[in-house]
Amino acid sequence: MIIVLSAVGGIANAQQDDSSALEEHSGLNIHPPRAGTLFHLSAFEFTGPDTSERAVTNPFTDYRLVVSFYAPGSDVPVHIRGFYAADGKAADTSAMSGPVWRAMFTPNLTGTWRWTARLSKGADIAIDQNITSGKTIALSPSSGSFHVGPSLAKGKDWRAPANGRLVAKNGELVATGSGNVWLKTGANSPENLLGYVGFDGTWRIDSNARDGESDSGKQLHRFEAHQRDWRPGDPLWGDERGHSLIGAVNYLADSGVNAAYFLVWNVEGDGKDVWPFAGPDTQTRFDTSKLDQWERVFAHMQKRGIALHIVLQETENELLMDGGDTGRIRKLFIAELVARFGHHNALIWNLGEENGPVHWRPEGQNDAQRRAMIEWLTRVDPYGHPILLHTHAEPDDKVAIAGPLLGLRDLDGLSLQISDPTLVHEETAKWFKRSSDAGHRWVLTMDEIGPWQNGAIPDADAEDDHLALIREALWGHLLAGGSGVEWYFGAKFDHNDLSAEDFRSRQKLWASSFAARQFLEQTIDVSSRAICPSEYASGPCLLGTAPGTKKRVAILYLPAGEVLKSSQAKQSERIEFRNPLNARELIAADQMQDRIAVIYRP
Repeated sequence: MIIVLSAVGGIANAQQDDSSALEEHSGLNIHPPRAGTLFHLSAFEFTGPDTSERAVTNPFTDYRLVVSFYAPGSDVPVHIRGFYAADGKAADTSAMSGPVWRAMFTPNLTGTWRWTARLSKGADIAIDQNITSGKTIALSPSSGSFHVGPSLAKGKDWRAPANGRLVAKNGELVATGSGNVWLKTGANSPENLLGYVGFDGTWRIDSNARDGESDSGKQLHRFEAHQRDWRPGDPLWGDERGHSLIGAVNYLADSGVNAAYFLVWNVEGDGKDVWPFAGPDTQTRFDTSKLDQWERVFAHMQKRGIALHIVLQETENELLMDGGDTGRIRKLFIAELVARFGHHNALIWNLGEENGPVHWRPEGQNDAQRRAMIEWLTRVDPYGHPILLHTHAEPDDKVAIAGPLLGLRDLDGLSLQISDPTLVHEETAKWFKRSSDAGHRWVLTMDEIGPWQNGAIPDADAEDDHLALIREALWGHLLAGGSGVEWYFGAKFDHNDLSAEDFRSRQKLWASSFAARQFLEQTIDVSSRAICPSEYASGPCLLGTAPGTKKRVAILYLPAGEVLKSSQAKQSERIEFRNPLNARELIAADQMQDRIAVIYRP
């Protein structure tokens, strides 16, 4: 439910200077909202200075709209930073100018909320953390209240009361609505998902792919294979653009995918076709219409149960802003993204793909720069979304870069890249132990599986129906207590990490992953899971409690040729075997094939 608080004024000239308007009363004429909905967006729109993306006084740096919200019965404010929204309809009009300023808020409690608003002006006030700084531009009214009622959303919609916000807690991802641990089975590719032909101000900068990366080609994504997956009533923008990308979201959601990984800035990186700015080299002015169009897609993803895994940068460009520091440019970039998209309930911030120096790229952000970025993101995100760090592929590089961050409370975990699939179980278990020993257990997700040229190859090229990959990367991670996987499409096959156009190219992977996740969620209370002691099982094995009971369940992966130990069988009251490629399917205890053993213990 979107609550619009003001009428939208006309469109100003894109090149105008707004200096005269800034000194005057803004003439704000809004009608305070009467109702909102739990876990749904309330968009507060104000008629303020009539300006433009290109105005002499930069609306992105030299203005700051803050709406402070007070929960029912509380005097502690939640400060929500607003942003410049051109004519308020830029997703459809492609406007670059206008008098509309917007703040996005998602309430997490029912009852009557109070709010106050302040629009202020000053040099670089957008990144000033002093709430009282700057010259106030009078708003009338500047305060009010609205009543938040219960959510009627259902199912996997992240606005449903059983879902709510996704947070990191004790090394797990948790849906606050139910308190249940959330596991993901997602799409890690294409990383340049937002390099889409239907977005304003988007094109592909010519480049030559380096060895070790995908080739993006010359064309933006069209996703034409998913045109048929769009449904009447689904969102579009502009002159009815977006059918194919919204259709792709529908296909993924229908296939059990519940997370999607994508970059919001890849200038000088692999794809060179995604940036939130008014131009690829214009880092202090943002493209209001493009970002409103992104918001349409993100909102639909949330409605369809897909978490946003937003990657802020990649290894090739991590030093472009402020030389890697969190200075003026990076602070503005992060604050603007939080203001525009932080209201989404299921959102994970990723500091950057392959962050830090490595032998093939020896220049990168250092430990102090990573810490500063984490600190700033934590400070400006009022919702406390999880913060992860994407790793390099080799074990020693993880130790060098992630090791010094162990124990840092504001870093919630690692987004793992692992070059050798046979190391997934070991690496996941190792980082759980290391982070637990440091006093702050990390969330661990398996997000980019190697080798880089293959990743998760298309179904058509997988002669074993992905069994080896499912064994090592999916079950290896889940049975080490991991929070879930995303599938990276590699670099050297059709529909790769940059060129993928048809998500049906990995339909078998989505099906196997969804079945594995559902099986775990239905077989054990996921919050009770723990790695089996070595004396019980030497391979991938998880212990948990059956839902609604106190009975223990052991889940083991048995490769072809391996059998249960006699001691394991003796400690059971029932044993069943399941197909690793479809964990819903019971199979015979045939030691000539891979199988999942489920041991129900007294």
